[in-house]
Amino acid sequence: MSTSLTTCEWRKVFYEKMEVAKPADSWELIMDPNLKPNELAPGWKQYLEQHASGRFHCSWCWHTWQSAHVVILFHMYLDRAQRMGSVRMRVFKQLCYECGTARLDESSMLEENIESLVDNLITSLREQCYEEDGGQYRIHVASRPDSSSHRAEFCEACLEGIVHWKPSQKLLEEEAAQSTSKARARDTLGYNFFSLRWCLFWASLCLLIVYLQFSFRSATFF
Repeated sequence: MSTSLTTCEWRKVFYEKMEVAKPADSWELIMDPNLKPNELAPGWKQYLEQHASGRFHCSWCWHTWQSAHVVILFHMYLDRAQRMGSVRMRVFKQLCYECGTARLDESSMLEENIESLVDNLITSLREQCYEEDGGQYRIHVASRPDSSSHRAEFCEACLEGIVHWKPSQKLLEEEAAQSTSKARARDTLGYNFFSLRWCLFWASLCLLIVYLQFSFRSATFF
């Protein structure tokens, strides 16, 4: 069963992983609800996680819902001389669409996703603050399917101009295009008689015919 993570648990996972990744440096993680995208102080870097999975709870009507479109904003800074770094973090909220309350309640991350989220953050830290090869990002952070469409008018990130989702129709069109491309690729491999596979087949067949003819003539001569 999944459990929600508090701010303290966020910090715990981050500190443990940074102790392994950069044991010589000291890093802090600060929650900042006023963090703005692309508004960076000199020397600061930005990483935006756009498709995290989270659970929201409305304190007014007690409605809860799951979303695979949770946006998390990180601002990062490393003081190389002092070997100290700082990460400011903001989880964008969603408005309850059952009661329409003006309060944008906090989301809670799911335990199975926190490892992936922090790994992605550290990958970005390595690339932007240390100028290293950070490795691969774990793209599919949202491990639970979200059957409902994303409602931009209830999303704090969308209201602040962060485009982080695709309309259902657009997504269906892209999936259809991908399916068509794969089908054409299969047809090309299966029925193109000028492909490498078929060329090898015809060459082998010609060699076999020549060999049989030579064997037949040799037998007739003797």
